[in-house]
Amino acid sequence: MSYSEIEYSVSDRIATITLDRPERLNAFTLVMRGELIDAFDRADADDDVRVVVVTGRGRGFCAGADLERGAGTFDHEAAKDVPGEREVFEDGMPRDGGGTVALRVAQSLKPVIAAINGPAVGVGVTMTLPMDIRLAADNARFGFVFARRGIVTEAASSWFLPRLVGISQAMEWAATGRVFDAQEALQGRLVSRLYPAEQLLDAAYELAGEIAANTSSVAVAAIRRLMWSGLGAPSPWDAHRTDSLLMRTLGAAPDAAEGVTAFLEKRPADFPMSVSGDLPPEVPVWPGPWPGPWLGPQA
Repeated sequence: MSYSEIEYSVSDRIATITLDRPERLNAFTLVMRGELIDAFDRADADDDVRVVVVTGRGRGFCAGADLERGAGTFDHEAAKDVPGEREVFEDGMPRDGGGTVALRVAQSLKPVIAAINGPAVGVGVTMTLPMDIRLAADNARFGFVFARRGIVTEAASSWFLPRLVGISQAMEWAATGRVFDAQEALQGRLVSRLYPAEQLLDAAYELAGEIAANTSSVAVAAIRRLMWSGLGAPSPWDAHRTDSLLMRTLGAAPDAAEGVTAFLEKRPADFPMSVSGDLPPEVPVWPGPWPGPWLGPQA
């Protein structure tokens, strides 16, 4: 698939997804929505891809939803002629476009690093919440501005944000809707580290390369699912049972044998297993289907 609003490339076992509407600060559209979902499908299907890095073209990461249509931007009926594919729940209710992206990112079998190179506002920041690691330029700015636009936090951010930064910080940012700087994002645990803008992508690739060069792709995919699904587990006993199942399965698998042998022989490991062919069935399916009977499962 050729893309018009993102760029997708693979090098050194790292897939880079670049939001590519620099003239609009990479503002989010339904076209971009579909292209992002397709790009994550491609990355998951490609065993040569070990890590995904997401960044923006130009001076912005993503300025949020494209507001060019004015007052009717968020009115589903008024926006029916806007280009791009829409998704609905089983009862026909339209799905939030940012949420379809966020949930696809959440389902990724490859670890995802956000390299936030500039302003990340609205869906421009909520789409990064299910990414595993967020690095930012020291001049980036952030904003959960929804209340200032008369709408709610979207892209499942009411689930993700409090789990990442705590309910008090999440409510402060969401209730004020103010835009804040990178240092506040770091102090609030929204991002892991800050870098001068010119060093950001190199730092993201260095981290991605460390994952790609040293770890089992199957182990990382399983760990990612264990970590995220565990955020909703009622008790550590649930994690203990799933850990035990996977330790039994993967402990007897070729990657474990290679990992131990390589350590004893003091050489880099060459893991033979692949995510596409060897991911154990015990790995949690996450996010699972919609649990409410009034809507049925998410398609």
